Amino acid sequence: MTLDQLKKELRTASYETAVETLTQYIADNPDDDEALTARGMRHWGAGKRSLAINDYLAAIEINPSGKAKEALRAATEILDYRNKDLYNP
Repeated sequence: MTLDQLKKELRTASYETAVETLTQYIADNPDDDEALTARGMRHWGAGKRSLAINDYLAAIEINPSGKAKEALRAATEILDYRNKDLYNP
């Protein structure tokens, strides 16, 4: 099964099912940066930020110009955001 077919099947799957399936796919295809990015996005959506960032970094090691680079940049921006008004009412 290709990654595109797998991603279509996992669109409606639960977080646990999707991550388990992607983990198995990654074990069989360890150099697939898109699979790591897809799993990272599922982690991010479930609020598991550190797992998502780890997957993004692993994907960037495989393909420095892939989608994971943009996902990591967006994640970093979100985590770096600070609203100073909330600290000084």
